[in-house]
Amino acid sequence: MSGGLFPSFDDVHYRAWDGTQRLDELDASELLGAMSDELLSGADLEEAMARLARWGLPGRMEGIQDLMERLRAARQKRAERHGLSKIFEELEKKLDEVKGLERGGLERRRQQAAEAPPEMREAMQRFAQERLDKLDALPKDVGRAIQQLRDYEFVDPKAAEAYQELLAMLQEQVLSSYFSNMRQQLQDLTPEKLERTRQMIRDLNRALRERMEGGEPDFEAFQRQYPELAGNAKDWDDLVQQLAAGMAAMRSLWSSMPPEMRDQLEQLLGSAFQDPGLQQAMSDLADTLGQLIPIDGNAYEMTGDEPVSLSEALELMRQMDRLTDMEEQLRLAADPADLGALDADEVERLAGKRARRSLEEIKRMWELLEEAGLIRKDGPRYELTPRGIRKIGQRSLEEIFSTLKRDAFGSHRARHRGGGGDPTDELKTYEFGDPFLLDLPGTVRNAVMRGGAGTPVKLSPQDFDVYRTELMTQSATAILVDVSRSMLFRGCFLAAKKVTLALDSLIRSTFPKDDLYIVGFSAYATELKPADLPRLTWNEYVYGTNMQHAFETARSLLAHSRGKNKQVILITDGEPTAHFEDGRPRFSYPPTKRTFEETLREVVRCTREGIQINTFMLARGHYLVDFVDQMSKINHGRAFYVEPERLGEYVLIDYVDNKRKRVGG
Repeated sequence: MSGGLFPSFDDVHYRAWDGTQRLDELDASELLGAMSDELLSGADLEEAMARLARWGLPGRMEGIQDLMERLRAARQKRAERHGLSKIFEELEKKLDEVKGLERGGLERRRQQAAEAPPEMREAMQRFAQERLDKLDALPKDVGRAIQQLRDYEFVDPKAAEAYQELLAMLQEQVLSSYFSNMRQQLQDLTPEKLERTRQMIRDLNRALRERMEGGEPDFEAFQRQYPELAGNAKDWDDLVQQLAAGMAAMRSLWSSMPPEMRDQLEQLLGSAFQDPGLQQAMSDLADTLGQLIPIDGNAYEMTGDEPVSLSEALELMRQMDRLTDMEEQLRLAADPADLGALDADEVERLAGKRARRSLEEIKRMWELLEEAGLIRKDGPRYELTPRGIRKIGQRSLEEIFSTLKRDAFGSHRARHRGGGGDPTDELKTYEFGDPFLLDLPGTVRNAVMRGGAGTPVKLSPQDFDVYRTELMTQSATAILVDVSRSMLFRGCFLAAKKVTLALDSLIRSTFPKDDLYIVGFSAYATELKPADLPRLTWNEYVYGTNMQHAFETARSLLAHSRGKNKQVILITDGEPTAHFEDGRPRFSYPPTKRTFEETLREVVRCTREGIQINTFMLARGHYLVDFVDQMSKINHGRAFYVEPERLGEYVLIDYVDNKRKRVGG
């Protein structure tokens, strides 16, 4: 069915399950839902996003902390697998080969001395013995032994050649650590290659020094001249970072060794750079890099028993240093945007596919939300869009309805009838004005029972049966949300905001002809829009619970609605403690008689205008209960005492119960 709702089989691609794929991908709604309570509690969007990125969604998405743990585990796995005790074993074997070849040559020289003329025999034997004594006196420390052989005059040509190969191998391993891009070029290090390397290091140091002094050396020209070093670097800064990583690996290896091995490594480095020109060039470069960027080594406890050579150990240190650096980047990351420098390919290479997936999901969080139209860029910062706010309301609605227990609520009949809603299973004889939802079999049966068998069947008006419908009343509601400080301190503020957004979402999706007005009040009342609620905090208000002004504002708003059924939903945790007098709010606690009287006058006005007041009390204070009792006697509205956690259930069920009533017979 290509081109329709379903993809063609040609569009479907399959690949083997590797444990990292997820059948149900994360979507933007799930991400926003995870932050909704925090946003409704007054948190900044970017702060909420940063916390979500750091801690993730349990069972659904790993956060930065989980990714850090994966990097730590990858580093620890290397430390527990490898050991440094045999790091010089490869060099020791090569050194033993050199000594073995030289001993063999010296033994042949002694044999030749036995056949030589007497006047030469003693001198040749003494020469051979002196050389053997020097070999026997070589330190067991491979580094010192290689250094002492530097001044040794080899008798056997093959031994001399093997020694030069040993030095070349050592130089290659050390230089490859500093210049990882040049591993291929540093193999089979000939005198010509060594001279080019020496010149390259000098030119590099000269360019970096020029840059330190404010100059602008030509990076592209250097890149063309030495592509083996700078071929994949973007600029001077990138190249410096790469070189610093190599030097840091050497320092980490040094720091991870026991003292006796550090001494051997020091001797080996001296042997590798025994060429005065190369040694000076490397020393100058190390000094320059140290001034450009801090180069610190990390100490790792290598407890494994899998041996590594010197070159392998340096690469291992480079990997472990990189894992440490990435972990530090994650630790300092304030939000997903700060993770841009982390390369997903490198993360996968060092820590595995799951770590890569975690990084990509964290990085994509902002993008997912923006693509879904739930957030948008407002200058340098992000903000919720109207659609995002509606999504939070929808989630609040779903959350509330998922825990409803309908048997806890009674039914309430509407005072004014509206248009027909969904059909029920009950039948009635058709009357003028009823929705014509005909029960055809029942209608024909009525005609046959009335007129008897035979054809044609003649229908009369009294034969027609129709289905009853649920009554859909058009309502206008003003929800008055107490936003005084006590609501925050008692933990009621979040519940009130959630139920307000949920009610807005319910009306938008199910009762679009209804009107909903939102009024926030403390010392005074003001109309709010759903978009205001996530950002609403108690800091915007002063002391006081001015219900008088809240009722007055609600009356004014409801007067503009055409809905026949008008109601006020009052959500509060305290009695009225403020009223308007001489054009400004008067606050008093305990509440004064004057405040009660002025507030009840507004209740009388609401009652005269046919507005029912239903109160949801989040606390049972003495003054509040007395006031609500007086208000209920005047208005005949209902009052509920509810815990904040169940506020949504009460408000929404009461609203729906007053929307859907069956038409009478």
